[in-house]
Amino acid sequence: MIRRMKRILQIAALVAVVAGYTFLLWRGPWLIDGSHLRTRELRPADGVVITGFRTTLVAVGAGVIACLGLYYTHHSLQQTRARDQQQAELTREGQVTDRYVEAIKLLSDDHPTQRLGGIYSLERIMRDSEKDHATVVTVLAAFVRQHARLSEVGSGPSQLAEEIQAALTVLGRRPERSEAARLDLRRTNLRGADLSHARLERARLAGCDLSQADLREINLDNAWLPRANLTGSTLTKATLSGANLRGANLTGAELSGVRLRGTDLRGADLSAARGHSVEQIGAALTDDTTRLPRSA
Repeated sequence: MIRRMKRILQIAALVAVVAGYTFLLWRGPWLIDGSHLRTRELRPADGVVITGFRTTLVAVGAGVIACLGLYYTHHSLQQTRARDQQQAELTREGQVTDRYVEAIKLLSDDHPTQRLGGIYSLERIMRDSEKDHATVVTVLAAFVRQHARLSEVGSGPSQLAEEIQAALTVLGRRPERSEAARLDLRRTNLRGADLSHARLERARLAGCDLSQADLREINLDNAWLPRANLTGSTLTKATLSGANLRGANLTGAELSGVRLRGTDLRGADLSAARGHSVEQIGAALTDDTTRLPRSA
């Protein structure tokens, strides 16, 4: 109803403009200069004035019509572009959805090689589609938690499955974007994992087994690692500023160049840790329950 009324008003306005323009062509000269123009028995001078006025008015009308035509063309072009962009976006979303479904199928396959393909397909989706970033991170983290449960840890050294290492690598090198949720890898068996240079800031790693892991230059700022097992891990030049390592086991860990500013080490075991300095330990939060290295 509103659109119909708007259409009627537009038609009425157009009729009024045409009628007004026609009236000006007819009576305009006398309205503008009626005191000098005759209404009957026009002289040549009167004809010149009338013709000049009407010629000017026609030129103005033609200019207005041309401007309206240009505006209409520009507006139509913008609408066409907007529709094309919308259609392209819908097509792209459909393609991403198809790729995502296929990647999930691969990730659920029983064959390790197929799962690897699914992991790297999800990484490509994450890089291509910012909207799907959080979803892919959540899926890969859930995959790691499911296939590397801490309860499955044996008593001796174990080699991390190739697809688990691949998922960790993808998570560690994910694009730097705003993330509302923390990366959740709690209570997982990541013994011997290669997480060097990984971005795991704010990650939830409570109770995680990272013994013998390669954590060189890893970013664990503000990460959550209470009761984590870091025995024998290599933390050279790692950053753990503001991280929570309460009750963590860092026995025999390599701490050369590690940043511990504001790191919570209360209840942590740093006995036999290597490569540390007094300044490093002093920058952390410790108490009587912290087992410090003998030289600290």
